[in-house]
Amino acid sequence: MNVVHVNQPVPMTSTQVTVMSGNYWSSEICDCCEDCSVCCCAFWCCPCFQCQTVSEFGECLCLPLIDLLCIACTGYLTSSFTCFCIPCTPCPPISMAMRSGVRERYKIQGSIFDDCCMLCGCYCCSWCQMAREIKKRKQPFSIINAQTTTIQAPQSYSDGMAHKMPPPYSEGKAQAVQQHK
Repeated sequence: MNVVHVNQPVPMTSTQVTVMSGNYWSSEICDCCEDCSVCCCAFWCCPCFQCQTVSEFGECLCLPLIDLLCIACTGYLTSSFTCFCIPCTPCPPISMAMRSGVRERYKIQGSIFDDCCMLCGCYCCSWCQMAREIKKRKQPFSIINAQTTTIQAPQSYSDGMAHKMPPPYSEGKAQAVQQHK
């Protein structure tokens, strides 16, 4: 029996996979040079940047404005330009919820206490870290699966074996068919 290798077109399957790099943040809190566009946007217009980040995470676009309202009502000032909060500033609730939400969704190790320390220590950098994480985790890549199939083809009758092939319609069968009718 001859073995024939046939490369037939096989349907390509595309699978979208998001790679998760362990249980840690993919960038450190001060890795501003890793994605300069994120840090520049946060530096020049932190409220707009926060709204964009929350929206990319799938939450309501206006949520970060509640933080600004809380800060304004309590009389504390957060400076996004210097990346510091004035001492004794309470952690903004939406920022806390957002940071813990990012941690939970992407299974990043940490605690509420860690989140609070990061937000109080470097508010703007903390938002940049969240934005970089969301951006990295949302970038899918495709795996394309192509296969080569090997099939065994029956021997052809053109190589001198045609005489062994039974006739397509024998007389005995023809008589049986006519009697049956």
